[in-house]
Amino acid sequence: MQSKKELAVFLSKLKPFEEPNPKLEQYPTDAEVAASVLWDAYMAGNIEGKHVADFGCGTGILGIGALALGARHVAFLELDSRVFPVLMENLAFLEHKTDTTYSNYDIVEGNVASYTEEADTILQNPPFGTRNEHADTQFLEQALRLAPLVYSFHKTTTKEHISRIAKQHNAKITNQADFDFPLKQTMAHHKKTIERVAISCFTIER
Repeated sequence: MQSKKELAVFLSKLKPFEEPNPKLEQYPTDAEVAASVLWDAYMAGNIEGKHVADFGCGTGILGIGALALGARHVAFLELDSRVFPVLMENLAFLEHKTDTTYSNYDIVEGNVASYTEEADTILQNPPFGTRNEHADTQFLEQALRLAPLVYSFHKTTTKEHISRIAKQHNAKITNQADFDFPLKQTMAHHKKTIERVAISCFTIER
């Protein structure tokens, strides 16, 4: 990928969730937002040649973007194995688009608490904890145990909470990228076609 725009166009063509699980808060990550975060991480030297993990990967947009930007290895961690066929389709699309065969990734079924492999960089768009209280905290704490650098999406209003967790792990927020995040109408309880939510991607380093 030669530019953030090219990356965003590519990511926009990946398949989303077919049957999103409300309890797991399976909302698709917007392609423009994902491309912005990934490109900034790439330009900062935190993707290319690095061991990257995509926590709660879903259909793989963050991890696949990392592969496209030259990650040495990507671990896709996901609790819901129902999404794996779509994840595999998206990985096949990456190979078709780049005319490259990728073998430098693993797909791991499980929750974040049981995952123990260290990484250079962890990317994650975790549940916000609205359906499963403290799910976001569990993701963030485990990520900070396993990597010195974490890019993590959360509601902007939770910054103080995120900062407190980071401090408990001898880490700190070093950057905050704010987005008007589009949550599309993908579940039965959604009332609006698109609802905009103030979301931030916090870069956390220890």
